[in-house]
Amino acid sequence: MRLSNSNKTKTIPQHIYLVLVTTLTLLLLSEYLPGLEALSTIVTPPVTLFVGLLFALTCGPTYPQFTRKASKQLLQYAVVGLGFGMNLHAALESGKEGMAFTVISVIGTLAIGWVIGRKWLKLDRHTAYLISSGTAICGGSAIAAIGPVLKAKESEMSVSLGTIFILNAIALFLFPALGHTFQMDQHTFGTWAAIAIHDTSSVVGAGAAFGEEALQVATTIKLTRALWIIPLAIATSFCCKSEGQRIRIPWFILFFVLAMMVNTYLLHNWPQIGEFIHGIARKALTLTMFFIGASLSTEVLKAVGIKPLLQGILLWILISGGSLAYLLYRA
Repeated sequence: MRLSNSNKTKTIPQHIYLVLVTTLTLLLLSEYLPGLEALSTIVTPPVTLFVGLLFALTCGPTYPQFTRKASKQLLQYAVVGLGFGMNLHAALESGKEGMAFTVISVIGTLAIGWVIGRKWLKLDRHTAYLISSGTAICGGSAIAAIGPVLKAKESEMSVSLGTIFILNAIALFLFPALGHTFQMDQHTFGTWAAIAIHDTSSVVGAGAAFGEEALQVATTIKLTRALWIIPLAIATSFCCKSEGQRIRIPWFILFFVLAMMVNTYLLHNWPQIGEFIHGIARKALTLTMFFIGASLSTEVLKAVGIKPLLQGILLWILISGGSLAYLLYRA
């Protein structure tokens, strides 16, 4: 049976999608093949994100449900796997300063974002609040948790998620370059990335692109920051009188901590096990960037609009610029 032209048009992007996923996976796993180790260095988080973005903008949405599910679940598995390469005591030590930063920046970002969105740009209160929450805590995860509690409309959720997504994609390319430009050390960059980049995926991706210590610091501080979803959702529920709304708790953070505990107390005599799991997790994270990029669509870009994007950009500049100035002054 021959395919019609319309069916052929639909299947071509699907074939390209499958070829890209397969090729990226094989290149990542080539590190474990003697003589082919160098091939794996070609595939980095920024590269896979760019490939995903390019595919999405040229071929359109392909396997959208699978792509969204893969980007979410694979990221969570990757974050848990990263815990097997970290020492709990060292992570807690590196995260002490980040804790103080988190408290100040979360509250400050919410307040400033509300002023920019509502007072200056006259956005509707749900969109302004969601963008501020996503910038303050952990991007799309915060918006997905706060939206139902806020009883936000689907259009308000889409605009907020689209705004955060666009800025996340930019951050993954921009932040490592700025880190090298300002000659930041690994710890400083990891702290800055965790505070100034919205989503966990881009924080971890930027940290991985900058260095191993930056990855550990960024991951620890960002996941600590993500726990603020819970008190923010409770406060939002109280203020909006939306009792009975279910709060989505990011359970993968608990498993990340458990993985660090296992690596610290049970695998200390067999470090090669933790290193192997950690290595696989980093490759899963890199592949996740493709799925995140492939989730973008021209419809998302059109839906965002100038005012929500402007709120996100202004808030992002203030938070990233302020934290960068402090960190460089302290150094």
